[in-house]
Amino acid sequence: MPGAFAVAADFDRLAGALADCFTVHVIERRGRGASGPQGDGYGAAAECADIEAVRSATGARFVFGHSFGGFLTLEAALAGSAFERIAVYEPGVSVEGSIPVDWADRCRRELAAGKPAEAFLAFVRGVNPETSGKAPRWLLRLILPLAIRKPERLQKHALLPAAILEHAEIAARDSTFREYGRLTQPVLLMAGKEAGTTGAGRAARYIHEILPASRYESFPKLDHFGPEQHPAAIAPTVAEFFLGAPTR
Repeated sequence: MPGAFAVAADFDRLAGALADCFTVHVIERRGRGASGPQGDGYGAAAECADIEAVRSATGARFVFGHSFGGFLTLEAALAGSAFERIAVYEPGVSVEGSIPVDWADRCRRELAAGKPAEAFLAFVRGVNPETSGKAPRWLLRLILPLAIRKPERLQKHALLPAAILEHAEIAARDSTFREYGRLTQPVLLMAGKEAGTTGAGRAARYIHEILPASRYESFPKLDHFGPEQHPAAIAPTVAEFFLGAPTR
C-alpha cells in the first residue's frame, strides 16, 4: 500500500523481490495514475473500502503498507478486512500530535500561488519538526534538488493536494492507536534509522507495545523510504513473516 507521495510503480521493485514467493498486487490509490480522483467527501473510510474491494477481488491473504499506506492498512484491518497477516513500515499514525499538520495552510497558499516547490518545502519542514524542520528554507532549497531527483520531486509536487487531505485523515485519528490493540492477526511493524526522531518512525514502536500479536524489526541503515529505495533489504523479513514466522 503506497504512501502519501507514492504511486504504485514506486513499489515495482519490492513487488518483484516478493514475487518468487507470492502473487503481488499493488494498489494504485485514489488520486493517482489511472485511478479516479480522491472524490468529494474524501476520507480514510473510502480508502479502506478500496482496500477491501481489492482484497475481495484478489483473495489476498497478506497486506503490506508504507507510511500513510501503513495507516490505511491498519485502519482497513480494524474495519474488518480479513487479512491473515499484516506488515507495515513506519505507518503514518499520529500519537499526541507526532505527525503535525500545521504546515497545511501554508502549503495550500503556496500551491494557490503557483509555487509547488515552496509548498513542498512547507511540508518537508512541517511534517518532521525535529529533523528537517530545523533546517532553514534557504538551505533546503539547496539540498532538496540534490537529495531528490527531478522526476521524483515533480511527482511529489503533483501529489501535494492529495497529501494535504491524507494528512488531515491522520490528524483526525490522532492518539487513537490503542484501538489497534483489538487486532487479532499477527502484525509485523518495521522502522528505519529515524525510529526515535520522526512521528512515523516512533509509531511502529508505540503500536508494537499495544498489539497482542506483533513483531518489531528495526532497519538502522534505512530511512523512511526504505521500501521504495532499498526493497531488497526488507523483502526477506516481510516474506519470512508472511510465510509464518512466529511473533513475539
